[in-house]
Order: sequence, then structure tokens, then C-alpha cells
Amino acid sequence: MSKFWSPAIQSLVPYTPGEQPKIDGLIKLNTNENPYPPAPGVQQVIATFDAERLRLYPDPDCQALKQALATDQGLQPEQVFVGNGSDEVLALAFMAFLRQSQPLLLPQTSYSFYNVYIDLFGIEARHIPLHADFSINLDDYQGSNGGIIFANPNAPTGISVPLSEIHRLLERNTESVVIVDEAYVDFGAESATALVSEFPNLLVTQTFSKSHSLAGMRVGFAYGQAELIDGLERVKNSFNSYPLDMLAQLSAIAALEDQTYFNQCCQQIIATRDWTTTQLTALGFDVLPSHTNFVFASHPKVAGAELMQYLRDNRILVRHFTKPGIDNHLRITIGTETQMQALIDCLRNHPSL
Repeated sequence: MSKFWSPAIQSLVPYTPGEQPKIDGLIKLNTNENPYPPAPGVQQVIATFDAERLRLYPDPDCQALKQALATDQGLQPEQVFVGNGSDEVLALAFMAFLRQSQPLLLPQTSYSFYNVYIDLFGIEARHIPLHADFSINLDDYQGSNGGIIFANPNAPTGISVPLSEIHRLLERNTESVVIVDEAYVDFGAESATALVSEFPNLLVTQTFSKSHSLAGMRVGFAYGQAELIDGLERVKNSFNSYPLDMLAQLSAIAALEDQTYFNQCCQQIIATRDWTTTQLTALGFDVLPSHTNFVFASHPKVAGAELMQYLRDNRILVRHFTKPGIDNHLRITIGTETQMQALIDCLRNHPSL
């Protein structure tokens, strides 16, 4: 802490990302990265890119990428926003839409970056508890508010909300922005992008990090009607006019174009997720239903922190959260079949399982 810091920064608690290990040979199942490489077209883009072009600025409007995303969803380019990872897109959305006189409504247990933005931007918030089964019930999101945000599927629980429930929420909540954070939607959930043209207050955020295997490129985006997108552009251009470099833009387009590869990877992860759930359940774990590339599991006999350390001692990284209510759970990223077999074999050797 420094006397030179702004007062608001003195008490700010930043987001803590998952461990990025410096040790070779670890099985990394803690940060929800895709276990498979990007589409072959991405590798071709990188291999043939003319480095001389890097002396120039990239397209600040990402027009080609916006067109590709719009075409993919049957929307118009003016309904698309692009940023440096969905975290930046979310931060700009908090600045543009959620600093209101009424409180923001969000789940009590969800993506922890939301609370960082709440503190950073001085937003009043009301946290809605999850139900006993860890699900989000959008009927709980009632009354005057300055906005609503939730992850669908939720993180770290992995449970999704049906599109019909989102539709009902938007029908009754018409005076504030509703943000649906769909970082994991491609692994089995229903996307709210189908509702963008119907509801002017809906913003849907997504990312290339998970299902498109481009976490290292930092490409996030949002869909919404032009009025919302204009608000995001105004904030973005007051902060950083060039959020995406040339390689990131070209790589994202190449990833989007290869739908066959994309579908194959998603289906493989879903199949491995289902197999992992079956194996964990056989070992006595309680595993929540997941529409993500991870599972959220607890064991009645062994504490989550103990299991996390046991796995780490055996060179397998998973994520453990200390927040009350979920502190006995592990969030386990779905890796390759070989990696998940190694996880199950390791757990079978635990003396208390």
C-alpha cells in the first residue's frame, strides 16, 4: 500500500486468477482452458503473418471480425462489440451501463470479477443467494434496479438457466440493462443471442478463450442492439482505441470460420465431462449438473482444501475456492481423456475415498 495511491484503490481487492504453474509436467485443470489446440486455420494465420505489418496500428473498429461475428449469429455488425477478452468487455459494460442510482442485482455466488468491478466503480449492489441446489432462479430478480448481471452457465457452479426464463426476465425488467455473461455457453447451454433483436436492454457477452481455444489471444465480444453497442464504443474509445492486435483479429476470424473443428472440440469436451461426472460420482462425489467445460464437485468425507492439496502433491492442479457455501467444492476443468483418466486414477488412490 502506498500513500500515492488513490483512496479508492487502498481498499480494492483485485481478482485472483488461477495458478499459472512454473513447473513442467503438471496436469493443469484449474483455469478452464481448452485442452485442444485452436483450429488449423489459426495456425495458418500465425505461420503466414507478415511481421512487417506490425509497425502499423490494427483496425480500431475490428470491422472484419465484427462482420464475421454478425454473420455467424444473423445480426448486423452494428450489433457487435469486440474487446480484449470478455473481462475487458465486461469492465466496459459496468462503466457504460451499471453505474446507476439503483442497485445492481447479481448472484451471490458467481464470477468473482463482478465484485471487483463493483468495488472499482463504486456500484451499489444487491447479491441474490443461489437456491439450495446451487441454481439461479431469475424470479428472485425483482424490483427497481440499476441493472442485472449473471453468468449463464454460472461460474463456478456450471449450472445454466433455460432461455425461456431469461425471456421472462426481460419481459418484466425493461428499464435497466440485463447482461448475460456466456463465457461457457458453447458446452451445452442455450444462448440469449436469439433474444438480442427483441430486447433493447439485453447485452450478451462471449469469448474466444474457452470453446475456440484462444485464451492466449484475449478476444472477447458482445451482442446487443445498436444503442447499447454505441455506449460500449464510447467508453472503449475513451480508454483504448486499439484493444485487439492484428493477429488476434485474424485468428478469431479463422477460428470462427472452421465450424466443423469447433463442433468436434465442443462435443469431445462434453463427452469427456459426462464420463468424468460418472467416474467422480462412483467415487462418492456430489457433482453439480454442468453445461460448461468444467465440473463442480464435493465429497462428503474429504474437505475440498485437502483434496486440492492432495491432487497438487500428485502434480494435478484444480481450483478450490474459500468462499463460504462453496469452500468444500473443487472446480475441475475438463482436459483430454488421458488427463481426466489420470485425475480419476489419482483420486482412487486417496486413502479416504
